Amino acid sequence: MAASQMNFTEETAPKKELPNKSLLLAACAACIGGTFQYGYNISIINAPTVYVQNFINQTWRERYQDDISPDGLTLLWSVIVSIFTLGGFLGATIGGTLSVKLGRKGTLLVNNIFALAAALLMGLSYPTGLFELLIIGRLLTGINAGIGICVQPLYLGEIAPTAFRGTMGMGTSIFITGGILTGQIIGLKELLGREEYWPILLSTTCIPAIMQLLILPWFPESPRYLLIDKGDTEGCKKALKQLHGGARCDGELEDIEKEKSNLAGFQAKKPWELFADRSVRWQLLTVMLLNAVQQLNGINAIYFYADYVFKQSGIPADKIPYVTVGTGACECITALTCGLLVESLGRKLLITGGYTLMSICCILFTLTLTFQNASPIFPYLSMACVFAFILSFGLGPGGVTNILTTELFTQTSRPAAYMIAGSVNWLSFFFIGMVFPFIVIGLQQYCFLVFLVVCTLVAIYIVLVVPETKNKTFLEIQREFQSSNHRKASRADGAGTTLLSTSI
Repeated sequence: MAASQMNFTEETAPKKELPNKSLLLAACAACIGGTFQYGYNISIINAPTVYVQNFINQTWRERYQDDISPDGLTLLWSVIVSIFTLGGFLGATIGGTLSVKLGRKGTLLVNNIFALAAALLMGLSYPTGLFELLIIGRLLTGINAGIGICVQPLYLGEIAPTAFRGTMGMGTSIFITGGILTGQIIGLKELLGREEYWPILLSTTCIPAIMQLLILPWFPESPRYLLIDKGDTEGCKKALKQLHGGARCDGELEDIEKEKSNLAGFQAKKPWELFADRSVRWQLLTVMLLNAVQQLNGINAIYFYADYVFKQSGIPADKIPYVTVGTGACECITALTCGLLVESLGRKLLITGGYTLMSICCILFTLTLTFQNASPIFPYLSMACVFAFILSFGLGPGGVTNILTTELFTQTSRPAAYMIAGSVNWLSFFFIGMVFPFIVIGLQQYCFLVFLVVCTLVAIYIVLVVPETKNKTFLEIQREFQSSNHRKASRADGAGTTLLSTSI
């Protein structure tokens, strides 16, 4: 009797469903030429720094029969590195518009033109003796990354079923960190990190582009884009069947049709229209704040101090690149872990917990750096803080931010929201790159107290303002924000009425 009862329980217990294989392959195809390129091109430029500077000096000498001044060399190298962020900003400003005109998948495919052109120009820079090609190539890789980080999360969020939207959205973070790690590995001297290989190293950005051009055409356009933006019901049904399988596609189609009927008569909004729309005021403020803080939370400062901490810990200078690969692997593993936890723990807990842990790490890192020479153990504690900070960032802010940008907006607002969020992210990236050296010079290790304030304030904001979005449709999330705004407005009106009656 007990055995039969146990068998009955096993048979009736609901099995946890897994995403369709086609859905996962479509996500990988989108990510490999999307945010993977962003991470890859951020890290790949570090390995050949000295070699590229030697090339610039050699070219300058051949042209003008004199060595370039140290300041001039620093300026040219800074332009080569930082123009990537300018390209990213340009890409973010056009990515949303392209995603409406060409579709999400179409934009990702066209975007590979920038990566292929960039690889060609950077590869030709050495044989032609034109370092200017490096500047143009880096600008084009920036545009490619800006469009990719704007449109690819849009595509992932729209092809994913509600139950797996968080996990799918984590593909953005996983492939960024995977790109960073891949760039660090390929830049090692055992692979393409030698002086004679640097043009090939910079040209390898064409490989992810070619892979996406070969794989992504086999998968459909975003079903939401097909039905809501294009009115293609049959195309939407076909896409849902391929991505989700026959069992799930009816429920997802119903959700998309509900969203379409709710948005009847509305067209895709422009960014300036989004700023004027009071109904999405808090959503817009939230994604702008989260995208700005993603760059301003101290993660760049941690990487800046990493080499110093590793040297103080007694690691030989020629071995530090291998330890840096360890930090990249750490961030990549954390992104994968976050992908596994995001649907069970929820977005709000992960991102709030991440910023809280980062705040604690800021305090500990400031203390360990201050007492660095007081005891032999402090350099090792500093190294532990580096890894703890990276783990905390990857566990929440690094991955959840992009998911929330997708989830807090409906179909007509989402492309414009990504344009605004992407622009803020890239401008913050540029700002921290320009200002951070001065912060370090002025405050030294106490600069982490600034990041402590930033992380603490944003954690408090998330707790007070941002709702949990796990397992909710886009319409349910929108209604929750609207009801929250209504309550705030009612409280404000009530306070005004009370004040008026008191004064009377």
